[in-house]
Amino acid sequence: MERALHSWGTVTFWTMGVEHTRELRRRFLNLGIGEIVAAVIFCFAMAWAISPIIASDSDRLAVWAALIPLVAILVQAGIYWLAARAWIGRGSMPQTMRTVYRCFRLVDAVLLAASLVAVVAMRPSAAALVLALAVWLFGVAEYVNYYVVRLAYPFSRWLVEVGHRRTPRLVKDMRDRSSA
Repeated sequence: MERALHSWGTVTFWTMGVEHTRELRRRFLNLGIGEIVAAVIFCFAMAWAISPIIASDSDRLAVWAALIPLVAILVQAGIYWLAARAWIGRGSMPQTMRTVYRCFRLVDAVLLAASLVAVVAMRPSAAALVLALAVWLFGVAEYVNYYVVRLAYPFSRWLVEVGHRRTPRLVKDMRDRSSA
């Protein structure tokens, strides 16, 4: 990775080599599109494949209640990755986005908690409860991956890498004024 230290008045910042920046922009594009497509696929799967085979309304509502925070987190993540392409190698996350994503961190935690309460309150059947809890736990894992500790690594290195408890890129961007 080619990096250079630059000074501009009293501000010092790092710039990346053109190739490295291009590669990150490509990776962020793939991540952004991937998260948004995943959210759409989950919604379509629930609406057209899962909902029709669930017999009771309370079971359907329980699974939808679990799905809502997951979809919200995935869409937010997709937007973040796509937006991050604009400042990669040039500066930092704009203050407005920083504020929005700090709010998302709180709103998503509340949404996950409310979702769990809704799932339990629906008193779904055992099978629907298992499905709803699996979906809800996936939402929790996405939340943790974006706001607490990085969990997304290649399968072959997952156990080693997750043990390092790295700070997620979004969290770094939310607090840094000169993210790379």
